[in-house]
Amino acid sequence: MDKIACQYAIVRFAPFIETGEFANVGIVLLADKKRFFGFQLEDKKHARITHFFDKLEAKVYLTAINNVQNELERAAEIIEQHGFHKRKTNDVNFAKGIFNEIVRPRETIIRFGKVRTVLTDDPNKTLKELYGYYVQRDFVTKAYQEDILEKGVRKLLVEAKVAKRFKQAKVGNEVYHANFPFVEKENRDNFKIIKPLYLGHEDPSKIYDHGATWMNKVTRLRNLNLLTGKVLFTVEGPRGNNNRENAFTDIIDTLRENDMDVVPFEDKKEIIDFITH
Repeated sequence: MDKIACQYAIVRFAPFIETGEFANVGIVLLADKKRFFGFQLEDKKHARITHFFDKLEAKVYLTAINNVQNELERAAEIIEQHGFHKRKTNDVNFAKGIFNEIVRPRETIIRFGKVRTVLTDDPNKTLKELYGYYVQRDFVTKAYQEDILEKGVRKLLVEAKVAKRFKQAKVGNEVYHANFPFVEKENRDNFKIIKPLYLGHEDPSKIYDHGATWMNKVTRLRNLNLLTGKVLFTVEGPRGNNNRENAFTDIIDTLRENDMDVVPFEDKKEIIDFITH
């Protein structure tokens, strides 16, 4: 099926005009050739937004998102009443006019980003995909987060002028091994290892599972006499949820009980101390 161009705009929550900060909270999309007008808003899982704007009461966001929900529902109803779905001759320009009026620049708590174009053969599916990408940030996987942490550690090693000492390496043998991003090899089996670890998952069980996976790798290498020396986990954990924070604290304590050093990713002094001692 041939793809057609459609227009969309990101819905943004910007409560403080002074700072210009905003959070992506929805998508509105018009595919005139497919006679499709749709939108999706973050009206349930709003914790990340209210945590980001921590001085703002949650009801401010909920009221704002409810207002824009009502506005978009009215727009959809008007477009439909004008015959958009019945393919009347003048409905396309009318729908475009309504869409442009909705997304026009405004100095309000809810704003719309610049109109963009995307090719699609299924506007409803594309709406969900855009929402997943820009609002739910589906691309931010565990691997993505740990890539960011690794870049931070690498930058710190460069600043400390020790980057040449640490290389990405496979530690172990043909039977069992693990790959680490930062390894300083002192002799055949004696290493100093730094492993950034993202433990900020939404599901507390994934915090346990990911932390335990790396603890088990190090433990097995040690039990097989394939690794001696120090291992440092630089960790980033969750914020604002007791269950997640409890899981994070529990797995950190377990790592330390198993003779592994753990420091917060942002604690540069501790990381440098590990490198130099």
